[in-house]
Amino acid sequence: MLLDTASLYYRAFYGMPETVTAPDGTPVNAIRGLLDAMARLVREYRPQRLVACLDADWRPAFRTAYIPGYKSHRAEPDGTEQTPPGLAVQIPLITQVLIAAGIALAEHDGYEADDVIATLATRAAQPVDVVTGDRDLFQLVDDKRQVRVLYTIKGLGKLDPITETEIAKKYDIPGDRYADFAVLRGDPSDGLPGVPGIGEKTAAALIRAFGDLDNLKNALDKGYGGFPTGTRKKLEAARSYLDVAPPVVRTATDVPLPDDIDGTLPAVPPDPDLLTEIGAELGLGSSLSRFRAAVTST
Repeated sequence: MLLDTASLYYRAFYGMPETVTAPDGTPVNAIRGLLDAMARLVREYRPQRLVACLDADWRPAFRTAYIPGYKSHRAEPDGTEQTPPGLAVQIPLITQVLIAAGIALAEHDGYEADDVIATLATRAAQPVDVVTGDRDLFQLVDDKRQVRVLYTIKGLGKLDPITETEIAKKYDIPGDRYADFAVLRGDPSDGLPGVPGIGEKTAAALIRAFGDLDNLKNALDKGYGGFPTGTRKKLEAARSYLDVAPPVVRTATDVPLPDDIDGTLPAVPPDPDLLTEIGAELGLGSSLSRFRAAVTST
């Protein structure tokens, strides 16, 4: 089980009131919500291994080199990501709690958590569940290799299992063509414009007609006349975008991660006294108790 950790703690933050605080007044709603969610995940899905994947770089240079506007609307003047102050103070604390509990963490300079997840999913020799609220990771699903996404629909309480079959049903495209479909459709939340005038239905129709983005571009360049009325002009106007968007949208699967990321859940926390001390300082109470019981009883 690979966790898109930031996706989960953002949802925890907005799903619980900031009035949930430590004894010193520090908000801990994201921490407690994340621990509760992880406890439920472990109890329900019983993963043999669990890795919390992190963003070492939320806006990697290799992506902004292609599309400078990638996530730029979410950047502070100093280049850091806009984060609510009540959440920002909790992020380093989340890392401390997970390390004290013995949960494996994975990140690498210059890459997003998506890339770390994609690399670990590609390496895996067993079935993989990716837990995220980010549709970008739908591109990883692989029915043959049993890689699926557990997609957070509302908050963290309900998950929608996404497979190639589900992608075909939801978007009317081949289940392994989500990345090409996303290039055409775009994603305003990431600053990806897509092809202006091409919505989901037209993007899906193009993928069905041409199979993938490379075939579509070849047909466009060779003057193939089988495009719907008006669509050719829209695609021609966005031709330069179609060249640079794929490496931005597609996850990297070759992040140079160490080979010893195991993720086996600990029989006992590596530092139980530290975990207890952190829990008391932050007032994590029953959330930490449930989490600890779940991850050490698998």
